[in-house]
Amino acid sequence: MAAFFSRISIFKIFLVFTLCFSDIGFLQGATSLGINYGQLGDNLLPPEKVLDLLSSLKITKARIYDTNPQVLTAFANSGVELMVTIENAMLGQLKNPQTAFQWVSSHIKPYFPATKITSIAVGNEVFTDDDTTVLLSNLVPAMVSIQTALTQLGLDSYIKISTPCSLAVLEESYPPSAGSFKPEVAQVMTQLLQFLQSTKAPFWINAYPYFAYKGDPNRVSLDYVLFNANQGMVDPFTKLHYDNMLYAQVDAAIYAMARLGFNGIEVKVSETGWPSRGDTNEIGATLQNAATYNRNLLRRQLQNEGTPLRPKMRLEVYVFALFNEDMKPGPTSERNYGLFQPDGTMVYNVGLSAISTSRTPTSSSSSSTTSASISDVFSSATKAATMEYRQSWVCWITVCMVTFHVFMGRPL
Repeated sequence: MAAFFSRISIFKIFLVFTLCFSDIGFLQGATSLGINYGQLGDNLLPPEKVLDLLSSLKITKARIYDTNPQVLTAFANSGVELMVTIENAMLGQLKNPQTAFQWVSSHIKPYFPATKITSIAVGNEVFTDDDTTVLLSNLVPAMVSIQTALTQLGLDSYIKISTPCSLAVLEESYPPSAGSFKPEVAQVMTQLLQFLQSTKAPFWINAYPYFAYKGDPNRVSLDYVLFNANQGMVDPFTKLHYDNMLYAQVDAAIYAMARLGFNGIEVKVSETGWPSRGDTNEIGATLQNAATYNRNLLRRQLQNEGTPLRPKMRLEVYVFALFNEDMKPGPTSERNYGLFQPDGTMVYNVGLSAISTSRTPTSSSSSSTTSASISDVFSSATKAATMEYRQSWVCWITVCMVTFHVFMGRPL
């Protein structure tokens, strides 16, 4: 009898261990993937059609750069998690608590919870804006006022507040363990991190390995920045191995926060992408490189990976961008980050085979064609994830069979 109960205990331990460490039920899709939905383009698809595109892509997270009521209304009851943005110019007004309350009451509350607003980006790249001095003095006070308004309206447990930062806030980023913030931003950065820590909100970064390659193509490996197979680099202090620059940049930001005394704040990538066209001096801005970067990034996202420093914390990434935006100022590359043209036609094919599981748009045949082409983008990665999922089932069943034979006292 004692031997019987001993076998029962062994069986229970094996079963719990197997369920805890298998991937069953968890590798169902890239739950950490989002996309940036900019609207600075001519003849953009209406928000309802954009929602069809996102559904076709199976993307359930999106970021917009304002609080466009047409978008907020169209996305109602869609289940898409939406990050909205407060323009930099508004920060001075919104540091006033009463103004912030009025803003949240008119721009957020009427749409929630039908529209699943989960984040408010207070400004964008404020630390590196042309009007940095004025904006920085208003940033954290505005965030505090908006947080107070959310609390007063009972929305604070549903909506997180942060501000996307350019990686230009870092004084050092190589190797990742040397990550540190520039001295001139340290004071306000400390205030920001105190706010994020107290509200359990993430630190958002806009990270573009493209810029590192463009700035020094002779020393920066193209394969390393594109997620291609490469030798990578080993951080000499931590001995952690990095096979791509994006993960190294994220970990550099984590180390920079730690140097200011802040550990445990989650880092999320609010923007990353690669331009498909550029000016003659914009080295690397090609269709091929853009397709490779996005394809490899999406495949990594389907694996729900973390960085070498935080391997068990999957990295949330927002791809920039859904559309080419022909009304954006600046160099040619700024207008050519999109997977699609404003009318929904594909800019380039990332080389993945088609599997259409999207819902069918309800208007013209051109919309149907667009939806079919959109599903091309992620299908191969989905197949890879499905294969891993099936393999996890095989491993689980094998362990159960071994455990059963041990339990029954039978030889294999």
